[in-house]
Amino acid sequence: MKSSLSAPQFTDEAAAIAHLEASRWPVEVICPHCGSDNLTRMGGKTQAGYFMCNGCRGKFTCRTGTVMERSHIPVHKWLLAIHLISSAKNGMSAHELHRLLGVTYKSAWFLAHRIRAAMDADKTAPMGGEGGQVQADETYYGNTSKRSKSYRKGLKRKAAVAGLVDPDTGEARAFHMELGVGANVVREILVKNASRKSTLVSDESALYKRVGDEFNAHETVWHAANEHVNKMGFTTNNVENFFGVFKRGMRGTYIHCGEQHLQRYLNEFTFRYSNRSGLGVGDVERAALALKGIEGKRLTYRRPH
Repeated sequence: MKSSLSAPQFTDEAAAIAHLEASRWPVEVICPHCGSDNLTRMGGKTQAGYFMCNGCRGKFTCRTGTVMERSHIPVHKWLLAIHLISSAKNGMSAHELHRLLGVTYKSAWFLAHRIRAAMDADKTAPMGGEGGQVQADETYYGNTSKRSKSYRKGLKRKAAVAGLVDPDTGEARAFHMELGVGANVVREILVKNASRKSTLVSDESALYKRVGDEFNAHETVWHAANEHVNKMGFTTNNVENFFGVFKRGMRGTYIHCGEQHLQRYLNEFTFRYSNRSGLGVGDVERAALALKGIEGKRLTYRRPH
C-alpha cells in the first residue's frame, strides 16, 4: 500500500484528528481516565476535539494518555513525523524533521524521542520456541572517531549492545548493556527474551558458553576460523545484518548519541527491522503500527508534578 505525503492526515488538522481517533478507538471512544463509553463529544471554538466523560466527568482528547499529550505541535505534523521516521531505513535526524515540519530543532528532537518511545514493542512474549532458534551477538557503539578529544583505544570506552534475532519470524531485539559486558548480564537478557526450548546460535565468545547449556541446544559459529555457517547450517548473519543497519544509521544519520538515550535509538531500529518490507510490512502499515504504540508511554522533559 502506497501513501502520498500529501494525504489529508498529513496536511489537514481535522483529518489528522479523525485519523488518530480511528486508530486509537476503532470501535468506540473509551474514556482514558475511567474506561467508560458514556461520553459526549464537545464543540465550539475552545472545546472542539474534546470529549466529556459522563461517568467521571473528566475531559480528554485523542492525545490524552499518549506520547502526544500536552504537545503544542499539531496532530498532522505528529502523523507526518511518525510516517517519516517509520519509513526511513537509516533513521531521520531531528534537523531533518525541524526543516520538514517547520518546528524548532528542540521540538523536533523531543518529538523524535517520544516517537521512539512509541516504537518500544512489547517484549513479554519469548522469542524462538520449540523447533526454533535465536541468534545472539554483541557489539560496541560510540567513541569511534580518532579525531575526538575523548577518544581512547579499547572497547571499555564504548557502549555495549546485545542483539537477538529470530530468523524464522524476523523479529529483532536489542539492549544497551549499561553495566558492561559480562556473562551474567548476557544471560539475564537471553533468559528473559528467548524461549529455552529454542536453539541458541552464537559465535565462539565465552559469554554464551554457560547460558548455552540452559537452552535446548547451543550452536556455535567460529568466526575466528573465518566460519560464517557451521557444519549444521547455523549462522549469525541475521543478527549481524541488524547491527550493520543500526551502525550505518547511527554513523550516517544521527552522528552522535548520548549513552543515556541509546536504548531509545535501539528501539527505533529494532521496530523497523522487525516490521520491514522483506516481511511484508509496507511503510503505511509500519507507521500504523507505530501509531498504535503511542498510548500509555508519556515522556516528559522533567518529572511531572
